[in-house]
Amino acid sequence: MTRTPEHVHSSTTVPQKTIKERALHATLFEIGGVILVAPLLAWLMNHSLAMMGAMTVMISTIAMLWNMLYNAMFDRLRSRTGFRMTLAMRTLHALGFEAGLILAVVPLAAWWLSISLFEAFLLDIGLLLMFLPYTMLFNWAYDKLRERIMQRQLSRCEAR
Repeated sequence: MTRTPEHVHSSTTVPQKTIKERALHATLFEIGGVILVAPLLAWLMNHSLAMMGAMTVMISTIAMLWNMLYNAMFDRLRSRTGFRMTLAMRTLHALGFEAGLILAVVPLAAWWLSISLFEAFLLDIGLLLMFLPYTMLFNWAYDKLRERIMQRQLSRCEAR
C-alpha cells in the first residue's frame, strides 16, 4: 500500500532520513494502512477480516518491494540521462509507479477474492482514492512529529 510521494522538507533545517528511519517510516505507514484497510474491506466486501487482512498484507508487501525496485530503476535512469524532476516528470513517475503496482496487485486480488480482473481493478482504484488522504495525513503527522523530535535533540546538544 505504499503510495507515498517523494518527501517534502519543511522550511526548517531537518537532517536527512537515514535508511533505518526510511524503513521505520515505510513500516509504520504500511501497518497503519493495513489496520485501516483490512476491516473496511472485510465489511464492504463481506469477507472475513482474516482473509482481507492477509490480502492487504500481501498488497502492502508487493507495494513496498515495487516501491524500492521502481525508485531504484527510476533513479538510475535519471542519473544516466540527467533529466530534471519537473511537474511533468513527477506526474510520469507517479503514473509509472501506479501502473506497475496495478499490474501486480489486480491479478492477485482477482485470484484471492475470486472476482474478475475488472472488479479487482475497480477495487484497486477505490484503494488508491482512499489512500490519497491517508498518505497526506500520515506523512504530515510523521513529518511534524519528526521535526519536533529533531528540534528537541538539537536543543539538548546545544545545551551541553
